[in-house]
Amino acid sequence: MGWTLIVIALLALGGFALWRWAVAAGSAGTLDWIDARFPRDRDVELAARGNYGPAEAQRAEIWVPEGEAPAGGFPLAVFIHGGGWNSGAPEDYRFVARSLGERGIATALVGYRLVPEGRYPAMLEDSAAGLAWVRSRADEMNVDAGRTILIGHSAGAYNVLMLALDPQFLRAAGVPRDSVAGIVSLAGPADFYPFDTESSKNAFGHVADGRITQPIAYGTRETLAGAPPLLLMHGTADETVRPYNARNLAAAIEAAGGAVELIEFDVMSHAGIVMGLSKPFAQGDKVLDPILAFVANRTGPQGQASVPVQGKTR
Repeated sequence: MGWTLIVIALLALGGFALWRWAVAAGSAGTLDWIDARFPRDRDVELAARGNYGPAEAQRAEIWVPEGEAPAGGFPLAVFIHGGGWNSGAPEDYRFVARSLGERGIATALVGYRLVPEGRYPAMLEDSAAGLAWVRSRADEMNVDAGRTILIGHSAGAYNVLMLALDPQFLRAAGVPRDSVAGIVSLAGPADFYPFDTESSKNAFGHVADGRITQPIAYGTRETLAGAPPLLLMHGTADETVRPYNARNLAAAIEAAGGAVELIEFDVMSHAGIVMGLSKPFAQGDKVLDPILAFVANRTGPQGQASVPVQGKTR
């Protein structure tokens, strides 16, 4: 409790700006450290940790809520971190597992190779292989992997969007496409060709036709057949991944008859949307609540179906 009071005092004295800067600079581990000092109504426990490939970055861990699982097992969310495909680690996002676990959702944190080894399509192959590893461990932990929700932030949101929209990656990893019940994209890059940043050039610039790397290229009636519903969430003040990425993808999927919902948060930044999944910066759970409602709707009744959705929707 002592650390909690200290952290709260720091935030009250202007620490928010400092931690906002730290996360924007890639220090999600700092945010996780802060989050871990806040008490929760329900804790989570580390159920499994391991490597799904030979590279050190090809690792994952699974966190499950403490206590008895519901009939059929805990619903499962798989979270893939951001970092411009050149930074980040799954361990830095344990605050996501704590926030979801407090609501009764098991959470896997999946890492992937980073640039240069992880340039397209390696990051997608790794994300799919990591998902396969999680599925292989699910039964022993009383987790329902048959209706998995994939969640990603920034570069990780790109990864989960592509797993949903281009079926070759799940197929190659031996993951049934219909086992993915839904996708949650937090500030996801979906329409960013031609490449105009160092991170996108380094990750995708070697591809002869860069258009094939874009999630929006798969927002067609043909490619959407069998794709899971998508929840696209974006802050209007995001200057790293501009909001038009989510808007354009939502419009394309709607035009093709696919299932998509777009939620925009006024004056929310690129870092702010993932910070909203932490305890100290939850802001009334306005980011978390729509995710909980989406998980409940896609995986069965978990007591969150009536959670109000905040922000602009379509």
